[in-house]
Amino acid sequence: MKGPIPWVGGKSKLLWLIHTLAPEYYTRFIDVFGGSGTVTLNHPPTPGCMEVYNDYNSDLTNLFHCVKERPMALLKELGFLPLNARDEFNVLCKFLDQEEFTEEYLEEELELTERLLSPMEAEMVRELLLDRARLGDVRRAAAYFKRVRYSFSGSTKSFAGKPCDIRRFFYLIWECSRRFKDVLVENKDFEGVIQQYDRPDAFIYCDPPYYDAECYTVEFPKADHQRLHDALTRCKGFVMVSYNYCPFICELYQDFYIFHTTRPNSMSQTAGSEYEEVVMTNYDPRPYATHRAEQITLFQMEDDEPDGDGQYTLIHEPEKNLRIWRNAYDLYQVHP
Repeated sequence: MKGPIPWVGGKSKLLWLIHTLAPEYYTRFIDVFGGSGTVTLNHPPTPGCMEVYNDYNSDLTNLFHCVKERPMALLKELGFLPLNARDEFNVLCKFLDQEEFTEEYLEEELELTERLLSPMEAEMVRELLLDRARLGDVRRAAAYFKRVRYSFSGSTKSFAGKPCDIRRFFYLIWECSRRFKDVLVENKDFEGVIQQYDRPDAFIYCDPPYYDAECYTVEFPKADHQRLHDALTRCKGFVMVSYNYCPFICELYQDFYIFHTTRPNSMSQTAGSEYEEVVMTNYDPRPYATHRAEQITLFQMEDDEPDGDGQYTLIHEPEKNLRIWRNAYDLYQVHP
């Protein structure tokens, strides 16, 4: 499935490797840096498996919350915004940056209403405030959706300068709403969400902002890369991390299995340019990865095929396995 919005660093071209190296059995899946939702949307739905989408970007989580809970209201709001011009893009940016209707503001207004007005008047104003708060979420989600769609490469930072009829993407909102029906949407710092949902039978997938990259809305300094690694080494569950290939990251994750792959660099102007990426795990996926790859190749749709030669290489094996591997048969005996 395609996400409702494009996203810098989206994982559509790496899904084949994520699925190949994923653990064979788990009862909860946590997408810690959810972004456009591509990985969650394409996570194989399994009966009884909890799914969590998380992102620290409140605009993203508000959008996915509205997609999940209020798709018709969101589509209605988008339908009233058919324009496409640089001036409108600037208006959207101002709305998102300066006019957020926060929960703290709402609580303060409701408290003053109870104190200063008669019971009948207070109830009327209370209903108006709650309606405005609900509408504010949808308006903000619609504005953010348009800001991403109108921006260059989905960066939200600069106007793309070309026509974009957002109504042709409405079907993606509806499909995402149905897929997210049972997905928990969280807006937390990565360390908090990892600690909350980590269990021995959890699969924690992390696609953090790539190291030394400047194209992300939320800042992610070097200290956060270290903090993420430290949090993941304490996990009881299965952990997978995707990153750009660079010496610092490979050195930082020496206690993980590191797999290397390449794909065409869509951001480069040079013909034939490739981008190197690594996928790292705290468990050894090799006992079943070959069989999984054959299954994915056999049943995958055309849009899911690897963007490149579909090859990956184990470039580092840790001295000690952080996650004691148990095969599917053993796990089935524990969780029939």
